[in-house]
Amino acid sequence: MSHLAAVKQAKRALIQRFAETDNWRAFLQAGSTLLLLALLWLAVAWSLDVSWWLTALLVPLLSLMLLRVFVLMHECGHNSLFGSASLNRGFGFVFGVLCGMPQQVWSQHHQFHHANNGNWDKYRGPLNVITVDEYAALTPRQQARYRRSRSIWLAPLAGFMYLLFTPRINWLRGSIGLLRHTLARPAGAFSCRYWSDAQQYRAMSWNNLALLPLWLLLGWALGPLPFVLVYVASLSLAGGAGIVLFTVQHNFDHAYASSNQGWDYDQAALHGTSFLILPGWLNWLTLDIAYHHIHHLSARIPNYRLRACHAENAALFGDVPRITLAQIPQSLQCILWDKQAQRIISVAQYRRQSACMAASQ
Repeated sequence: MSHLAAVKQAKRALIQRFAETDNWRAFLQAGSTLLLLALLWLAVAWSLDVSWWLTALLVPLLSLMLLRVFVLMHECGHNSLFGSASLNRGFGFVFGVLCGMPQQVWSQHHQFHHANNGNWDKYRGPLNVITVDEYAALTPRQQARYRRSRSIWLAPLAGFMYLLFTPRINWLRGSIGLLRHTLARPAGAFSCRYWSDAQQYRAMSWNNLALLPLWLLLGWALGPLPFVLVYVASLSLAGGAGIVLFTVQHNFDHAYASSNQGWDYDQAALHGTSFLILPGWLNWLTLDIAYHHIHHLSARIPNYRLRACHAENAALFGDVPRITLAQIPQSLQCILWDKQAQRIISVAQYRRQSACMAASQ
């Protein structure tokens, strides 16, 4: 029996055993994270009176803690951190404010990712990957621009756009459009591309409004300029790290990349996501999200049970793709979808394939 067939057979029992929340463990994770984040901000405030170099050293630590906050927000969105939906909503909102992301809206979009992971006709991954045919149709300048736009060195800028700029500007643009519509009093209902319904708009509004007192408090404690510099740098680095982490969990050499026809959810979970081999401290910071194959097999399994689920079912997950820290740069090169072979490849692999095809003709 193949690993996939074995997993399909054991999946229901596996979920029943491990998809059990523990509020005490959830409170411990949430409380310790909020405490450490507060202590780091206090350390930043203290460091400003000592040395800007010390402040600069604290920014990466702050970024890592904000990344952990984001993963906790992600868990709340799946209703897998706490056993109570209201606790997940409440803590999810707080975590969303701390990392600048409207949690409810983000989680609804994230559900689409889970429902279509590995189906590259519907979802092109975090990098919005194009097919080899689409890449071949680009001009050399367009190809170079495509490669540069997916460079790891742009991750902090992408993090700034993801956590700081886009959630603010989308809400402002949509709110201005809503105001104009209200004043004009047209017959039709208002609609825009920034939210799908009134519930999403309220979630975006509360997130942005709740940020104001947080910004004022931190600006008062640190001073306006130090606050802006530290806040922008730490969130940009956190967002960039999150984007890299998310990307290598789905974009890697020979990742399962099916078209709509023949797509299989469990196959995508096992071979369209990676098992990142991380040191213990990074697993702690990212709440074991490196066991991503299990998370995609069932998002109901809490982060604090992912490791045990993998360990007790190691034989079932024997052929899950494994990626080490050293292999991450190579995985980030996989930015093309070979639709015919149904896998993700790098530009270098595409060039070799093209050269072989040209030589054989």
